[in-house]
Amino acid sequence: MLHEDPDVLTANAAFYRAFADRDLDAMDALWARSARVACIHPGWRALHGRDAVMESWRSILGSSDAPDIVCSGESVIPGETVAVVLCVESLRGGSLAATNVFVREGGEWRIVHHHAGPIAPGGDTGGDAEPPRFLN
Repeated sequence: MLHEDPDVLTANAAFYRAFADRDLDAMDALWARSARVACIHPGWRALHGRDAVMESWRSILGSSDAPDIVCSGESVIPGETVAVVLCVESLRGGSLAATNVFVREGGEWRIVHHHAGPIAPGGDTGGDAEPPRFLN
């Protein structure tokens, strides 16, 4: 039986707050420590392991070119020990579809995977427009 937990949305909001505040310590606290983690930033290859993922955040959050991102349209695929949040990241120049996967670790939701990628033009309308005519 699935267990819906509103705390996963709180953890997801904390992730985007850490990004907006360029707060590496807060970002570090949100990522799982005992579970394996991975991350795919837009245009990047997959990063595997906590060290690689945190190094990427150190680079991104420390850059003067780091984008300002606003998260919206969150929906949760709930679970007792794993939950997935799907959302839209809006930034100057377009929108990204994002998937954030959380696990329960020490009684708290911690991120184990973040993946964001571009949305095709017209594809960020919440399903009102015709989908793009290409696969992948």
